[in-house]
Amino acid sequence: MKRALLVLVILLLGTAQLAAQQLPTIPALDSLLPAGETSAAGRIVQLVLLITVLSVAPGILIMVTCFTRFVIALSFLRAGIGLQTTPANLILISLALFMTLYVMAPTFDRAWQGGVVPLMENKITEAEAYDRITAPFRTFMLANVRDKDLKLFNDLAHEHLWPKQSKADSGADASAQAPVPEAPPPVVSEADLELRVIIPAFMISELRRGFEIGFLMVLPFLVIDMIVATLTMSMGMMMLPPTVISLPFKILFFVLVDGWNLLVGGLIRSFA
Repeated sequence: MKRALLVLVILLLGTAQLAAQQLPTIPALDSLLPAGETSAAGRIVQLVLLITVLSVAPGILIMVTCFTRFVIALSFLRAGIGLQTTPANLILISLALFMTLYVMAPTFDRAWQGGVVPLMENKITEAEAYDRITAPFRTFMLANVRDKDLKLFNDLAHEHLWPKQSKADSGADASAQAPVPEAPPPVVSEADLELRVIIPAFMISELRRGFEIGFLMVLPFLVIDMIVATLTMSMGMMMLPPTVISLPFKILFFVLVDGWNLLVGGLIRSFA
């Protein structure tokens, strides 16, 4: 018995040593962030920023792409038909994600070739790479944002930069001083707009268009519900919910008109 235990311990130790030899070594910080002229504290900050960007990547995907419009339209479709869990959330989100990749493929390609590849080859700095990577997304968002929403956040940004002076800050002798005119907001072109102005304006525009598309999709199903409810009421079927009868007709109507083809094609063409 003791010999068997000794042999087992030797085999375990040998296996552990062999596995340790085959495990890949953890890359050093120098390999992840080349030192160059940056100090150790600066490299740590860069690493923290890199991890932060990777953690908020799903949020960035929603903010600067057409994913918002697609997922809202698909959610309205499911609600209009009257199905609670069919198609499942995983299916709808996956479909919206692949539609987003299809529409945003040229934008992603320009950002990769113009900013990421030169940065990996150490041809440009991080600041230049940031400008080159964000430029295609800026162009895409400006092409699909409403001027009204863009003006709203641009005005809000100017109000934040030039806040009105309160009475408490003016002091006791404020009445004796002449009123100082407020600085007017500067005229900013689209090329000079910051991302903190473009991104929320683009999201509001996408929410509005998503609700508009959802309203148009729900209307035919609402008509079917009204017709079925009128027929059931006229026949005296008070105890039978109209949705029980209208649900098969709504599904049949959506299948006969080839609804998935029309919906997906219309959503993708809306960004043409």
